[in-house]
Amino acid sequence: MREGIAPAALMRPIQGVEPIMLKMIALAPISVLNYLQLFSRRGILIKDGRVLDALRDLDSVVFDKTGTLTAEQPEVARVHLLGDHDEACVLGLAASAEHRQTHPVARAIQDKAAALGLTPEVPEDSRYAVGFCIRVQVAGRTVRAGSARFMQREGLGLPAGAAAIAEAIAEEARDTGHALVYVGIDDAVAGIQELAPSIRPEARALVAWLHARGIEICIISGDGEAPTRQVAARLGVDQYFAGTLPQDKAAHVRRLREAGRCVCFVGDGINDAVALKSAQVSISLKGASTAATDTAQVIFMGGSLAPMRPLFELAHDFERTMRRNLLVSIAPGVANIAGIYLLHIPLGVSMAVFYGGTAAGLVNSILPLVRRQQPAPAVGDGGERVRAGKRIGYATSGAAPYPMRRR
Repeated sequence: MREGIAPAALMRPIQGVEPIMLKMIALAPISVLNYLQLFSRRGILIKDGRVLDALRDLDSVVFDKTGTLTAEQPEVARVHLLGDHDEACVLGLAASAEHRQTHPVARAIQDKAAALGLTPEVPEDSRYAVGFCIRVQVAGRTVRAGSARFMQREGLGLPAGAAAIAEAIAEEARDTGHALVYVGIDDAVAGIQELAPSIRPEARALVAWLHARGIEICIISGDGEAPTRQVAARLGVDQYFAGTLPQDKAAHVRRLREAGRCVCFVGDGINDAVALKSAQVSISLKGASTAATDTAQVIFMGGSLAPMRPLFELAHDFERTMRRNLLVSIAPGVANIAGIYLLHIPLGVSMAVFYGGTAAGLVNSILPLVRRQQPAPAVGDGGERVRAGKRIGYATSGAAPYPMRRR
């Protein structure tokens, strides 16, 4: 029995289809494991390997707006002055009032002050009213920062002739979906800070890159028409849907699929779970809601959209590697059969061709791992702040900021 083992092994190259299938069975898992490691080095967690095939045919990407294209922390777009104080005074005192606060609106005010070279003072006394905001003492002045309702509760009035201006600012903010933080100095409202959604720093370049690849982009949001239109215009996206309910998001994805499109949905909220499930490729971010990360097939572990480009590039490179694996598995077998039966090549030459193809397949499977050596990106890259595995959300109902956790 043992005497027949060696001849049987030597005869493998000329035994037909079976050796070819054994090669693919060996090479395919090696390639998959190597590429999964490459994805992980770039902060990409692949939960479903089928996305590697779906990405090849992808022609539509649907983004949720809030928390996906926009960062959780807004930015101070404008500072409206209502009294005799200048912008540096109003913004500096507001930053001093928010000096010890860590919620997104406070960080937005602090960042704006820092950008203008203003150094906030440490408040002498602070009182925080949940749902209204904060009152502090700074350099002998009483500074309040919060909603219009907070200013009324504190008994602060508007300077003479500023009522119409303040009403126009509030009306415009309602139309655009911006939040307002009123700043009171001593006994009067001195200014209004207008906070706009902050576009993720990597979003513009990503949208331009997807457009260059001929991929159709759409934005879906539950927010109103004006803020959704503004984000779409800033990113150069023509197609958007505002005021969309969760079930309507999934219905839109299904309509695209029924039209023959291959759809990728990118979202991070509880309301996005059904739409994520409906798409051929679903992507979420670390720190998103549990429903989104559990449903998505791909998770960007850095909390940023930046890995989307490496995701596409590595997926296409994986496809090319698998095609080469198939070629080096089939070509030696075909060459052996043709050579033995037509050219009567020696058995030794047949063995060399077959096992040379096997070696070439192993090299082809391992080469991407060697060629693409790159350190993993830092978690939280791309402007996101992640704490305890969850991002910190922020509500500004009636322009009155208060912190809340997204579940």
